[in-house]
Amino acid sequence: MPDLNTDVRYIKGIGEQRAKSLQKLNIHTLQDLISYFPRAYDDRSKFCCIKDLQPGESACVEAMAAAPPTLNRIRKGLELVKLRAVDGTGALDITFFNQVYMKDNLRSGETYTFFGKAEGTHLRKTMTNPIVEQEGSRTFTGRIIPVYPLTAGISQGMLIRAVEQGLNACQDLLSDPLPLEIRRAQGLCDIGYAYRQIHFPESDEQLEDARRRLVFEELFLLAVGLKKMRRRRDESTCLPYQNTDLTDFYGSLPFSLTSAQKRAVNEVLADVSSGCPMNRLIQGDVGSGKTMVAAAAILCAVRNGRQAALMAPTEILAEQHYQNLRPLLEDMGVACALLTGSMPAKARRGVLEKLSGDETKVVIGTHALISPDVAYASLGLVVTDEQHRFGVNQRAALTAKGERPHLLVMSATPIPRTLALMIYGDLDVSIIDELPPGRQKIDTFAVTSAYHQRIYRFLRKEIAAGGQAYIICSMVEENDAVPDDRKAATEYAQTLQTQVFPDLRVACVHGRMKPKEKDKIMAAFAAGEIHILVSTTVVEVGVDVPNATVMVVENADRFGLSQLHQLRGRVGRGKNKSYCILISDNHSEESRARLKIMTQTGDGFKIAEEDLHLRGPGDFFGRRQHGLPSLKVADLTCDMRLLKEAQKAAAELLEQDPDLEKHPVTDQRMRQMFDLDPNTLN
Repeated sequence: MPDLNTDVRYIKGIGEQRAKSLQKLNIHTLQDLISYFPRAYDDRSKFCCIKDLQPGESACVEAMAAAPPTLNRIRKGLELVKLRAVDGTGALDITFFNQVYMKDNLRSGETYTFFGKAEGTHLRKTMTNPIVEQEGSRTFTGRIIPVYPLTAGISQGMLIRAVEQGLNACQDLLSDPLPLEIRRAQGLCDIGYAYRQIHFPESDEQLEDARRRLVFEELFLLAVGLKKMRRRRDESTCLPYQNTDLTDFYGSLPFSLTSAQKRAVNEVLADVSSGCPMNRLIQGDVGSGKTMVAAAAILCAVRNGRQAALMAPTEILAEQHYQNLRPLLEDMGVACALLTGSMPAKARRGVLEKLSGDETKVVIGTHALISPDVAYASLGLVVTDEQHRFGVNQRAALTAKGERPHLLVMSATPIPRTLALMIYGDLDVSIIDELPPGRQKIDTFAVTSAYHQRIYRFLRKEIAAGGQAYIICSMVEENDAVPDDRKAATEYAQTLQTQVFPDLRVACVHGRMKPKEKDKIMAAFAAGEIHILVSTTVVEVGVDVPNATVMVVENADRFGLSQLHQLRGRVGRGKNKSYCILISDNHSEESRARLKIMTQTGDGFKIAEEDLHLRGPGDFFGRRQHGLPSLKVADLTCDMRLLKEAQKAAAELLEQDPDLEKHPVTDQRMRQMFDLDPNTLN
């Protein structure tokens, strides 16, 4: 008897090979399979008799094969199977292109269901390549059919059959995380019905009922998890900082902070003086000066007798923070240390001894900061850079190194303020919504691939003037296959090096490289030893390269606007004029409109609003972006009313049952959603 944790390879019709393909879609278990929701639907429920078929409209027809089908070989590579089908109202001429097997599959005198677009005239009705099933079968015709995102080796038909078999096997095993009283109050269907109808809806109304229930469930579990995090924080206390005067720090800077930076610093100082642990998100555009806010917080912690740790997602970014912050803090009498995984053992031991002995007050590093052997004497402040690279568990592991330390997280992906305040239920939000004076505007152009030669000439000109360039490579494959960006980037870099820029130094980085190898190439690029860096989106968060003046993005239509904005922010960090060139051969109206936005504004918050409007919240709220659970059904641009209702219901439930002892299924599903360790939030 299967359960929800049964491996998908044991589901009838899947097996070992298809299970490997499904893993690319993150489908490993029966639970994963039935939770892999359609991206669209194809309504094949409409039936017509032949005489009522309207040219240009799709419909199902039940008709009998009037004679055996015929095979015509027109030329090599073109074979036609023709069939005349009839019902009581007329005849339908059907043609199958290069589907020779249809000649043997269709038998004269038998009745079939044909689904396709009607063609021809009112006098002579035709169909080309319709979907065909035996009369009475309703697998792919006669109902609303789900359309799933695919990968190589997986077809729609195979996935539809697998999901249907999965639902049949486990629909009664689904435990409902929504308490009965909440379902009744909100008028929501039960979980088994919702899963059946979201995959195989019997009508538009039932699909909407299923979607509303699953959206509410997602938002409810999200709200429960975030409220529990906030409650745990609000119940904590710590000694308030007394010394928060940073006048000398401001005076030591060679520039003045912007009003937005000062506002953020003041919000941080209010937090650390409150007697409760700070849990604040500093959200600001690329180049807005978030690091200066972190520096102020670090200095304040040290002056109050505490240690501070700043964690970055890569060694090269940690080293960059170390080089930037060390002189600033040492001028204020504060010693810094760097701790990364690649440090020699002797140097590492020295850093650990000084940290545990309270000699070192500030440490900057990577995940090495949360290694079991790292002990802090008095950790009072944790700063995480590029917050979306760290999940809840990693943040918790670092804060566990101290006794209720303050937490400051930074993100360069702007989110509309109202949405950020609603989603980051466990964080207070500070917005840095202005750039320091002198930050360059990056001229942005959207062009087609016909401009490649002109772009190459422009790159050569910029490099001759002392500049460097990024080229972001994204491969396009058919059939919704998962692209192998590593192969695309490597091959493109090789082509550029051998055929286009043989006299220049071209290098390549991609996400499947070993971290040391990737960091070595990035360091060489930062040192000016590489002219052109071909990359996948691993440089979206990266090291400052002041000489980089050109960002070229191939197949730019494949990226979200916020991601393009992040990539664009890799250039324009020096004194020279910088440019971003977005290449796309997608001529759809939506694609052109999206890329036009990039050419018109450099304001990350405006771009974020447009990205939410055009693409939905996937790019913002998937685990890849922010360490928050990905939302499979909910669309935060459309479901704001349900979000508020879900938050209200979550608050009421937690008021009655703060530890969810009476609602174990809700607790379990919330933990699965957040990927929490068993003891987190206890």
